[in-house]
Amino acid sequence: MKIDPSTLDLKDKVVTINRVTKVVKGGRTFRFAALVVVGDGNGHVGCGMGKAAEIPDAIRKGKEDAMKNIIKVNMNDVDSIFHEVKGVYGSAQVLLMPAAEGTGVIAGGPARSVLELAGVRNIRTKSLGSNNKRNVVSATIEGLSRATTPEEVAKLRGLTVEELLG
Repeated sequence: MKIDPSTLDLKDKVVTINRVTKVVKGGRTFRFAALVVVGDGNGHVGCGMGKAAEIPDAIRKGKEDAMKNIIKVNMNDVDSIFHEVKGVYGSAQVLLMPAAEGTGVIAGGPARSVLELAGVRNIRTKSLGSNNKRNVVSATIEGLSRATTPEEVAKLRGLTVEELLG
């Protein structure tokens, strides 16, 4: 299901800016790559990469790219996820574990940006494998997109939610 970003009140956060140098005959040329995460704090989040000769242009392009990749996050009544899930992207792995009310967001830098903009308030995470910021952000989003609700699981198994939960 495609989500229309124009209907959401999106906030954006720049996770990282890389300066890339190209050496040419006349000297050095600098370009910038910005990793941007957007979210509405209410279950929608996306990430994008923008590259340009100037930092503001790179951030703008990153934000536009992030709006094309928005996902819906399924959260429970304490703004956490329903079950433990591992997000994998490249060699980066992020383990997302549900937490009780009052726990807060226990996460490293790149994963924290994604979770805060998604509106998740109680969660524990552990970044495993690569610590490349782009891949950690993508792994977190991939993990959040795979987290399901008890209703979805019950429907897949042909049970009621009460039968599923015991």
